[in-house]
Amino acid sequence: MALPEPQPALVIRYNYLWADEQAQGATEGSKVRPAAIIVATRTDEGEQVVFAAAITHTRPADLSFGIELPEATRKRLGLDDEPSWVITTELNRFVWPGPDLRPIPGSDPKAWAYGFLPASFFDRVKASIIEHRKNGTGRITSPA
Repeated sequence: MALPEPQPALVIRYNYLWADEQAQGATEGSKVRPAAIIVATRTDEGEQVVFAAAITHTRPADLSFGIELPEATRKRLGLDDEPSWVITTELNRFVWPGPDLRPIPGSDPKAWAYGFLPASFFDRVKASIIEHRKNGTGRITSPA
């Protein structure tokens, strides 16, 4: 199956590089996970650039650092039954599709995306990311 066109709110399977991992010298993430595309744009040179937020099972220590995915959304996307959070304090920036995009295991034909976050939920995620960027608690990591 062809790669999907990157669009905001699309949840992809991606090898996410946390900012702390990069600070320790890592150039790629230690775990493949769902991630939500927040922004997809093109550079003047025509490269498609994506900013994505990680989705994790780890509850943020500060609940303002992430937004819990509703159970119905997790089920509709085909994610597992464990609670999950979209982390809003950091993003990965990468050129689409990049080497860190991964197919969903067991998908035949290969699927690269789970589906879209609901618009109202995505609006909450975007607002939280914008707030963290404004107050200096948001980070952007660019995997090598």
